[in-house]
Amino acid sequence: ISPTVREKHDRVEEMMLPWASALVWPAMFTLPLFMTIDGSPLHYTRIFKESWYDYDPSDPESSPKPLGLTLGILAVAVGQLLNLFLFYFFKYGFFSRGQEPLSIQTKGARFYEFSEGLVTHLSQPEGFVLLAGYLTGTWMFKLMPSSYYSFEGGIDWGKTFLCLAVQDGIQYVMHRLEHDASPAFYRWSHKPHHRFTNPRLFDAFNGSVLDTICMILIPLYATANLVHCNVWTYMAFGSAYANWLVLIHSEYTFPWDRIFHLVGFGTPADHHVHHAFFKYNFGHLFMWYDMIGQTYKNPAEFAPKAFNENV
Repeated sequence: ISPTVREKHDRVEEMMLPWASALVWPAMFTLPLFMTIDGSPLHYTRIFKESWYDYDPSDPESSPKPLGLTLGILAVAVGQLLNLFLFYFFKYGFFSRGQEPLSIQTKGARFYEFSEGLVTHLSQPEGFVLLAGYLTGTWMFKLMPSSYYSFEGGIDWGKTFLCLAVQDGIQYVMHRLEHDASPAFYRWSHKPHHRFTNPRLFDAFNGSVLDTICMILIPLYATANLVHCNVWTYMAFGSAYANWLVLIHSEYTFPWDRIFHLVGFGTPADHHVHHAFFKYNFGHLFMWYDMIGQTYKNPAEFAPKAFNENV
């Protein structure tokens, strides 16, 4: 191979290889996808008896079956594990020919051992424990709209996206209230999460119980009552929401971030603006609400002093 051809090959590889990390997006939907695709050996009708999931919410004598709840929690867990697995390879240069990815802030990414970050992330009681308790309580005590207990059909992608948009809109309002309602409320709710002025991916659920209730659980329950969907769509939404929240806390920029900026989707740089300066970018998954509320700041406005270029 001539040097010119090799150089072209290396440039293409350098440009395309980081995009392998984009596998994280379909990976979020692994469980509901494999369990609803026609012909899949893992299709739920092949694995579970109908009596395990058949439930009539209109029958007062009938009780919700725990299978949907269990699969929902498992869907988020599988999505999280695949997300963290891919992030390991991204962080340590497997997708960038041995180079550390571009950090968001000019001070660089915080140093830490991956194992420490993983243990810290997975052991947060205000994250996964509280969320699992919420899911169990609302499911088993019949507090969800009846459509959520239905296994009929597959993932409704339109409603999945709608759930994400509604959730983030309500979360934007709750987030601003936590900052502005009163200094005491901010101190007890959201301030513990703001000790991370240069966050890492594993800081996503590291905050307080009150913060999780106000900014995640209340919007979740409101969204469930505003957008009615089946159990598979609920799983897809839940996994996408939990994993996207983790991704925007990343200390590094991702290859898809430029595209996300164009359409107003939330990126790690957008969320670092909030952690570093507190007054801007209260949205998480979408920057639309900040644009409407005039609280949006483009990360480029803080480069090159606080943030790196092209994040």
